[in-house]
Amino acid sequence: MTERAQAAPGRRSLLGAAVLGTAAIGLSGTAYAAGQGAPDGRGKGSYRDLPVPTVVGHRGASGYRPEHTLGSYQLALDMGAHIVEQDLVPTKDGHLVCRHENDITGTTDVAEHPEFASRKATKQVDGVSLTGWFTEDFTLAELKTLRAKERIPGNRQENTLYDGRWEIPTFEEVLRWADEEGRRRGEPVWLYVETKHPSYFRGLGLGLEEPLAKLLRRHGRHRANSALILQSFEPSSMQRLSKLVANPRVVLLSGPKERPWDFVEAGDPRTVADLVKPAGLKWIASFAQGIGPTLDLVIPRDAAGRLTTPTALVGDAHARGLILHPYTMRNENTFLPADFRRGTDPNAYGDVFGALRAYFEAGIDGIFSDNPDTALLAAADFARD
Repeated sequence: MTERAQAAPGRRSLLGAAVLGTAAIGLSGTAYAAGQGAPDGRGKGSYRDLPVPTVVGHRGASGYRPEHTLGSYQLALDMGAHIVEQDLVPTKDGHLVCRHENDITGTTDVAEHPEFASRKATKQVDGVSLTGWFTEDFTLAELKTLRAKERIPGNRQENTLYDGRWEIPTFEEVLRWADEEGRRRGEPVWLYVETKHPSYFRGLGLGLEEPLAKLLRRHGRHRANSALILQSFEPSSMQRLSKLVANPRVVLLSGPKERPWDFVEAGDPRTVADLVKPAGLKWIASFAQGIGPTLDLVIPRDAAGRLTTPTALVGDAHARGLILHPYTMRNENTFLPADFRRGTDPNAYGDVFGALRAYFEAGIDGIFSDNPDTALLAAADFARD
């Protein structure tokens, strides 16, 4: 296809340059943590010892591999991402697996398995009607018969090359992988772990926090200085985990008019717009150490999609001792602010370095990126200036 032919050379060139660049300037994420913790991540470090800007491999290196696979996690780590992210959802028999959503229709080959055709269902998840296949209707053994695939093949056609290569990993498998990689590298591997739809799953008798805490304790990653950060869009999930483990916690924040789903269920009228005000941030700081706002909460876009003036969020959050790790940077034009798009192909790479610089100049402490190699180069450029 024409779009594929146009996008591929730029992607290969940028990827090659970034890998060489991070190696040359020593920007390995684990290298920064050297001496700050045990190699297996049980460590003696702190999230505040991470480099700034911190680069989080969003669902791994999902710009290059199907998300939430060991292949995606490994590539993010090899590229030098300072932290590698996992999203957790449960199976029918209570295992925690790594998927961005419990709806696995678009990220696995489940539709190609006739033995699971009858599992297709329509559900209300956090007030949204979804039709597909859901992890909570499968045992772990059944999920292990599936294979992962690219979630947005229209944007990332190259990633479909890896469809079917990896299975759905359990979080315990990821913990073992991180421990092994930490020992091999002699430096801890940092993980960024999100509880997905915790109220929904608690209503099904599949609460996430208790089994997650149990796994963290089993692997010695439950301490304040462990190489692991917890996160959720539901503040109550972070409050619950604060009583179970000592890991640093981050509250994720979506659009200003949105309400966290646990607020909806509890009848709490506050919106994200309320939470990003000084009083809301003070409340978050009473049980969390950071926030993960959408990028538009840091620098809004105008009607044409161009960046405007930064908000007061960074300064207000820092004044209350909170770090900011916004989400999500992607290299393709279609995901970038309009002033940083280049050419007419929505799937070609735009001026990602320019966009990243704008966000770094706003004072954020880190960023989630589907392309950690690109973000690392931008961070290195920013640090040198």
